[in-house]
Amino acid sequence: MTDVSTLLELHDRAFAEFDRRVHAIRDDQWANPTPCAEWNVRDLVNHLTSEQLWAPSMLGGETVELVGSRFDGDVLGADPVSAWDSAANAARAAFAEPGALERTVHLSYGDRPARHYLEEMIADLVVHAWDLARGIGADAALDPELVDRVLAFTEPHADSLAASSSFAEPVPVPDDADPQTRLIAMYGRTP
Repeated sequence: MTDVSTLLELHDRAFAEFDRRVHAIRDDQWANPTPCAEWNVRDLVNHLTSEQLWAPSMLGGETVELVGSRFDGDVLGADPVSAWDSAANAARAAFAEPGALERTVHLSYGDRPARHYLEEMIADLVVHAWDLARGIGADAALDPELVDRVLAFTEPHADSLAASSSFAEPVPVPDDADPQTRLIAMYGRTP
């Protein structure tokens, strides 16, 4: 099992992957399409911002039912970058609280260790950093160590990704494809 400080460091790095791309969005790019077929750049950042808003509640012991629709809809408001910054910093602080990763979180699909929840958040930040980079025409190269970590976390459950209806069907890639290509394709994106 990975120690707490390593998991938190990986989360910080995954956050940085997405964060630097959020801060690179020009005013004229918020409506740009992304590889997430139903989301433009603003929708994608809204999705990740909403996920960050959920983290303190989940780590605080709330259930999905208790949180309800609190973070539905547009959470970005008039200043999307500031909204992202605020939500992301609150999530990072919640995960870093002493003992936070020893807790159980009550997710929509059942109770899970907070460490598992953090691994999911890392995966989402990394994959969506690629989506955002593509949406704004930025460098889409991801931190190779993070890519390896997310692959190791996700590959054993790859079949359930598409079955969840939250992700597109995996895209076939050659057997010798590099790790980032395999990861992006596994999440239903065309590398």
